[in-house]
Amino acid sequence: MHQLSLLENIDYLLVGHLTRDLTPEGPRIGGTAAYSALTASALGLRVGIVTSWAADLPLGPLSQIPIYNFHTETSTTFENIYTTHGRVQFLHHIAPQLDYHLIPEPWRNASIVHLGPVAQEVEPGIVRRISDSLVCLTPQGWLRSWDKEKRVHASEWPEASYVLRQAGAAVISVEDVGGNEERIEEMAANCHILAVTESDQGSRVYWNGDVRRFRPPDVSEVDATGAGDIYAAAFFSRLFTTRDPWEAGRFSTQLAAYSVTRYGLVDSIPTQTEIDQCLVEVL
Repeated sequence: MHQLSLLENIDYLLVGHLTRDLTPEGPRIGGTAAYSALTASALGLRVGIVTSWAADLPLGPLSQIPIYNFHTETSTTFENIYTTHGRVQFLHHIAPQLDYHLIPEPWRNASIVHLGPVAQEVEPGIVRRISDSLVCLTPQGWLRSWDKEKRVHASEWPEASYVLRQAGAAVISVEDVGGNEERIEEMAANCHILAVTESDQGSRVYWNGDVRRFRPPDVSEVDATGAGDIYAAAFFSRLFTTRDPWEAGRFSTQLAAYSVTRYGLVDSIPTQTEIDQCLVEVL
């Protein structure tokens, strides 16, 4: 557990597991909490993370971010295998669940509270305990389950209607729901603001019964890992600042596109030059 700055106020709270991702180049740190936290920090926000992690990999730039860690013997561990038919994902281990009581009291009133489960580890009832923040969701971890062979696949989310109605905004990917457009429409009907990422096609945003699409710049993809989490942090941060979902959609689509041109957690995080350029383009 990092004690540094736990009593200080923060702007952006991440709740979700830091993960151990197995790659051909060796294990690396991952998870929504990692990518979104570094993105929010790059955008100038004071960030804190509540997680359960075994501290089995170097934190790198995350060492500069206050982390409240419920220690576990084994981190949540994913393995992604890319085939000609798409990604096959396996969940080898899962760390303990995260609940409201684990959030340090000074952090419970952060301007933005981002619930970012990756393996059903965030207790959905947290949404009803937070009233003074913009509650934001990346519900991918509630939208997946795994079989006896540990292979991950899209699944039902029984609490979807209730949780989405409590939130200010949510970001999902088309992949999260297996490309099921009926589920996307149903989620949009229950969510105040829903953004849907569509890989190299950009994103669409649902708001007030309307939907708009945002196309990314033409870039050469090197590594798309974490792009959706970078998009989400950019979207939530810009939404909080401007209260304009369309502007948030344009900004986050542009910014996330830069991330896929580089490999790995550290290099994929937006630079200040890229942030400034995207702000100018949006304005």
